[in-house]
Amino acid sequence: MAFLSFLDYERSVAKPGFSRWLVPPAALAVHLSIGQVYAFSVFKNPLLALKAADGSIWSLKEIGYIFSIAIAVLGLSAALFGKWLETAGPRKAMFVSATCFGSGFLIGAIGVTLHSLLLIYLGYGIVGGIGLGLGYISPVSTLIKWFPDRPGLATGLAIMGFGGGAMIGSPLGTKLMAFYKTSGHQPIAAAWITMGILYFVFMMFGVFTVRVPRKNWKPAGWTPKPNRSALISAHNVDVNAAFKTPQFWLLWIVLCTNVTAGIGILEQAAPMIQDLFKGSITPVAAAGFVGVLSLFNMAGRFFWASTSDFIGRKPTYMIFFTLGAILYALLPYTGTTHLNSVALFVLISGVLLTMYGGGFATIPAYLKDLFGGYHVSAIHGRLLTAWSTAGIVGPLIVNGILDHYVAQHIPKQEAYPVILHIMAGLLVVGFLANLLVRPVAEKYWLKTEIYASVGGR
Repeated sequence: MAFLSFLDYERSVAKPGFSRWLVPPAALAVHLSIGQVYAFSVFKNPLLALKAADGSIWSLKEIGYIFSIAIAVLGLSAALFGKWLETAGPRKAMFVSATCFGSGFLIGAIGVTLHSLLLIYLGYGIVGGIGLGLGYISPVSTLIKWFPDRPGLATGLAIMGFGGGAMIGSPLGTKLMAFYKTSGHQPIAAAWITMGILYFVFMMFGVFTVRVPRKNWKPAGWTPKPNRSALISAHNVDVNAAFKTPQFWLLWIVLCTNVTAGIGILEQAAPMIQDLFKGSITPVAAAGFVGVLSLFNMAGRFFWASTSDFIGRKPTYMIFFTLGAILYALLPYTGTTHLNSVALFVLISGVLLTMYGGGFATIPAYLKDLFGGYHVSAIHGRLLTAWSTAGIVGPLIVNGILDHYVAQHIPKQEAYPVILHIMAGLLVVGFLANLLVRPVAEKYWLKTEIYASVGGR
């Protein structure tokens, strides 16, 4: 369609004089929007309270599947459309992302009104999940090309927005539900319709603002420096070849274990703090806790990704897995039955969330180090199937154990040591996988003349 021609790759190529610092705000507009998925926990208790015409209600596990499906589809859509993104460009991908993400809320709202869990799975989970996947990977390759001098900083700038999405989404969802409840509307459905429209408009700012650099563009005064690490390759690897390397699968395990552990806190954040500090934390305070975690998540993405530019990606992950395992093991003992310290619980959770977010922001630069900048979005997209797996496994562990304790009439707070110690064990597995990462073998390298013939695009 002619009116959509502005989405074409060629129309998004930056003209001389364009500032690369206009690209991070475009990426943030998309990531701050789709990061709302991290605030899903504020809808869990309201959804659990909904009753069908026959009086039936949904279980915690059924509600948990909504988040799991969204994260699973995020990874699958990123893997399926990552290579298409390399040719279509970020503008077109961001537009499709905005359309799917906004539509997902609207379909989900219909599902809430009709008390149809399948429609919520379709809307918030599948359609919205496609928006999540495309929106997540669309700025990554573009930012790495704009910031070859600081790839960790670049990806941190974009991906910190995804971690900060709950900072907006949590209070927004809570206040919208409260507003619509007093005005006589179905609070969840009305809130989702409003959020779908607002997020679509905000994401369109990113669509109109994003640009890609001209062929052979480099930052003024910048010249590539000799690699200080054997893990930083001067060669490029095609996405299909990268998929066959042991490095890809080791990083898949690294991301999967780190994300599964983090989701153990995020997906259950609001109910968990209320369960561990029974009677002393209100729903509003719990929503505030989700927002605080969002700040830590967002800050960690920028801090750790930037730090990795100086200390290296592999040492950065070593910190995540070592410190993370210790803190996960300690976290459940901050509750009322032991230390009874809300402040310590929030602090430890916050530090864990910095490393959870930092893992997401550092992984694209880790991939660029190992496989080069060619097809980095496509490789990143396929690696995000680890997130899909974690999005299913994490909530299954959490909700499955919680449901078991409820069924056995055991206080829910007694389930959290089991859950969080399992997460600590997963981080030990991630530590071992990261320890085994080595430089990519020469047989996987892309021939220089082939890479040059496509202009590195």
